[in-house]
Amino acid sequence: MNVGQVIAQLRREHGFSQEELADMLFVSKDLVSKWETGKRRPDYGMIEQMAQIFAVSPDFILEKQRYIFEELSANLPDLSNIPEQFLAEQLNRFLTRISRDDAELFVRRYHLLEPVSEIASTRGMGENHVRSRLFKIRKKLMTFLKKQPKEDNHGQSGT
Repeated sequence: MNVGQVIAQLRREHGFSQEELADMLFVSKDLVSKWETGKRRPDYGMIEQMAQIFAVSPDFILEKQRYIFEELSANLPDLSNIPEQFLAEQLNRFLTRISRDDAELFVRRYHLLEPVSEIASTRGMGENHVRSRLFKIRKKLMTFLKKQPKEDNHGQSGT
């Protein structure tokens, strides 16, 4: 079941309309509808708020690691085919090649798993600006990874 289906199911089980859930979350009914249909995805902070409303763990709605992995892999090649150790090495190399500011944003979002809203607040930036910057950083990472030599599962350089 995808995150939208889980939200819809929990909402119905608790007898809430989309409008009632939207009011509790201080968002529009249209946004709740888009989450449920998969046209948009709530940020993790919103998932945590819904978990409180529905009295479930946020991981019941969507595991935090999966949420971040899905966001990261939206612009990256199939990460499941890259050995974990090799990927970690490449990420570290990538972070040394981008600006300190971009590296901090990337680490805060994808290593520390901070919500975009929190990053925006502490950095004095708008959430859309943070999302835009993260999108550009992910594109840079994709380009960087495509240029790296491939390795097989044994850590040997491939051709």
